[in-house]
Amino acid sequence: MPAQMDVSRNTAPAPASNAVSITMRPAADLHVHLRQGPMAATVVPKLVGTGIDTFVVMPNLIPPITDTGMAAAYQKDLYQWAGDAGRDLKFLMTIYLSPELTPDEVRKAKRMGITGIKSYPRGVTTNSDSGIESYDAYYPVFKAMEEEGMILNLHGECPSNPEQNITVLNAEARFLTHLEKLHRDFPNLRIVLEHVTTKDAVDLVASMGSTVACTVTVHHLYLTVEDWAGLPHGFCKPVAKTFADRTALREIVRSGHPRFFLGTDSAPHPRHAKESAKAPAGLFTSLHPLPYLAHLFHQLDMLPRLPGFACEYGRAFYGLPMPETGAVTLTHVPVEEGITIPEVMTVEGMVGPNGTPVEVVPFLAGQTLPWKMTLSS
Repeated sequence: MPAQMDVSRNTAPAPASNAVSITMRPAADLHVHLRQGPMAATVVPKLVGTGIDTFVVMPNLIPPITDTGMAAAYQKDLYQWAGDAGRDLKFLMTIYLSPELTPDEVRKAKRMGITGIKSYPRGVTTNSDSGIESYDAYYPVFKAMEEEGMILNLHGECPSNPEQNITVLNAEARFLTHLEKLHRDFPNLRIVLEHVTTKDAVDLVASMGSTVACTVTVHHLYLTVEDWAGLPHGFCKPVAKTFADRTALREIVRSGHPRFFLGTDSAPHPRHAKESAKAPAGLFTSLHPLPYLAHLFHQLDMLPRLPGFACEYGRAFYGLPMPETGAVTLTHVPVEEGITIPEVMTVEGMVGPNGTPVEVVPFLAGQTLPWKMTLSS
């Protein structure tokens, strides 16, 4: 079994209950990485039956998705990979913020139904080498986005810098002045600070206007720095932070704040890469995202907050309609009847070192969650 964090160490004992279940409409994942080629061809069909029907898809491919034509072609590929079984899935596309993006292209993107523009600071995470170094040059683009009602999706970290004492541990906190300036200069631009990890960010966004929101991942609700230092299958960007930071995430979700909602940031990487001398950042949670959440929310005695967090708030911020049909029911069961996370997922058609099959290690691989999930129309 790959080295993994122990779920029991990160949660409190479950509240006493004889029968616990919750039912909601299909959920929405407002931040996901579905990759390309054989990896995508393996991952996308597995989205069927997860209880999530709407996905905001990130554009950091190789090469990155930098215009509407590339986004449309990628979306077509996603639907082909989803197949007939995934015909009810909705893939909402984003474009990578780059010097080639113009206000006219923003308007074209809006007409084509593209949801947002994703900003990556240069070099801070997977496939971000084409990221930006300064926002000033993009003000005409942001103005067009504000006028068109498009969303700016921010990876909110500053690149590491020894002269400025910026590391992965404070990169998010040091980014927040940029968020404040963008919100001040474009108060009607809808901004999502993606995969928030710090109390500083939670407190700031909670204090800001209605046009600024955060996605919160499954794994950041579970993890702290203790779960990735020396453990590549807990390593992501932004890195999980302190116990106090994790508590801030959990408490803002517990409060039912409508501008904090689910974006899994699920990001599969080959096992041989994750277990190498320089592990890439990203955790794979797409196989069982709702059972992960149900388990943790129940442990924290906040299960009633799950529908708002996973289904309602993100759709409201994005202006997406709620599903009129479909129901997802999560039921707490004896552990022997629960969901066991597979040790690995084999990627069909992708060969690793020495001709071995490529495998992806899911989050909490090999552990059993005492939950079952049923879907109904």
